[in-house]
Amino acid sequence: MSVKLSDSTLDRLPDGVIAPAYRRADVRPGIAHIGVGAFHRAHLAMYTERCLADTDQHGWGILGINLLEHDRPLAEALTSQDGLYSVTEYDPTGGRVSHVVGAMIEYLYAPDAPSRVLDRLADASICIVSLTITEGGYLIDEHGTFRLDEETVVHDLAHPDDPRGVFGFIVGALERRRAAGMAPFTVMSCDNLRHNGDQARRACLAFAAARSKELAAWIEREVNFPNAMVDRITPATTPERRDELNAATGLDDRAPVVCEDFIQWVLEDRFPLGRPAWERHGVQVVEDVTPYEEAKIRLLNGSHQMLSYPAFLSGHRRVDVAVSDPLFHGYLKSFLDKDAGVWLRSLPGMELESYKRTLLERFENPSIADQLDRLCLDGGSKIPGFIQPTLNACLEHGHDADRIAFLLAAFDRYVRVGRDDHGQTYPLREPNAMRLIQPLIDSGSPMALIGSVELLGPLPAANADFVRRYLGYVDKLAKDGVRKTMEEMDV
Repeated sequence: MSVKLSDSTLDRLPDGVIAPAYRRADVRPGIAHIGVGAFHRAHLAMYTERCLADTDQHGWGILGINLLEHDRPLAEALTSQDGLYSVTEYDPTGGRVSHVVGAMIEYLYAPDAPSRVLDRLADASICIVSLTITEGGYLIDEHGTFRLDEETVVHDLAHPDDPRGVFGFIVGALERRRAAGMAPFTVMSCDNLRHNGDQARRACLAFAAARSKELAAWIEREVNFPNAMVDRITPATTPERRDELNAATGLDDRAPVVCEDFIQWVLEDRFPLGRPAWERHGVQVVEDVTPYEEAKIRLLNGSHQMLSYPAFLSGHRRVDVAVSDPLFHGYLKSFLDKDAGVWLRSLPGMELESYKRTLLERFENPSIADQLDRLCLDGGSKIPGFIQPTLNACLEHGHDADRIAFLLAAFDRYVRVGRDDHGQTYPLREPNAMRLIQPLIDSGSPMALIGSVELLGPLPAANADFVRRYLGYVDKLAKDGVRKTMEEMDV
């Protein structure tokens, strides 16, 4: 009989499932995390879980907060389980370790209790507010400007005591702390984008300035926004995968997480009110995270984008199956060695040749079964950050960027044609950048993508050789499909 997760069952978990190594009753929340999804629960929460086993760290529990209507089923699951959930880590050989994570000792679903969320964020016990809100969630447009016209932002500026969006809650709580003469919390982004702390700072300052110039000046002067590089492949847990995980662990868990055994976090140390001793448990604390995030985003996230659209259009649906395909494996290895990797250097704790080799091994992990449609999601938000920098470096140095021309031709086909090489249709999911993607569809022309400065910058359209390569691949994909096109590529 499976064990239903709750505080009352922690002393009788199934054999092989690791329980929290501390008494949850002894833990107090010092971190509020907005955006409790699978990645947060497998990454920041796992590092914090390790810290809470140290008796001097019990002030660093997590208050979890979700904001979106589609989070309601997860909110109900976590509430019913006292904030507990399981994380199952798989290594590339199929070895499994399962933990029940107790770090989230308090949970709030903002649509049902916005005033309660504001009260808790304004409380002096909260020293860090962390975020996983996706790349597009920062509402920074292609010009680096915060989108004050976004629907939730407009609402929150008009209704400061009844916010719906992340910046309404953060800035509203900071405003309360300022009025009370309290020190502000640190805002810590855990999202996969360059200079994530700087992006959070830009968004918060722009939102605050729209409310009060004095408030914005105080936030600019007093609030810290450390940058971080985060990494752990954590696919979405489908209902089928949930059932598989529960069958394997013997738990009745409505919110299990599956992830790889690899985990990495590089973090700038800017926490005036303190932080957990994450460095005791594997976090690399540095003065400047920029070179680490540049390497990770160009290599891992860039490789995910390079794989996504071609592999999906060819008929593959799982990342591990696609990367095990010799055609795609060679293509990705060439991208890492000849395109993305040549502009980077090894760093302490991140030696490039080893990192690239491990990266392909991670992608091939069959136990993770990451889905290609997850990688295809929101390409309009991802391509500018994950592909454009490597493309620019190639073009600026006279490199042919042939593989990137092919990738962009596949992206154009994915967006404008809407069916794969076998005729199967699929939904186009661009929740954060449809305003950039819709013009590509409406144009009926592959040149619309190359001409989009917002997506690719100005260099591709100005490079006649790159345009020629790209248009050649557009025609080749339409005529021959992905596999034959790749077989004739010089990878």
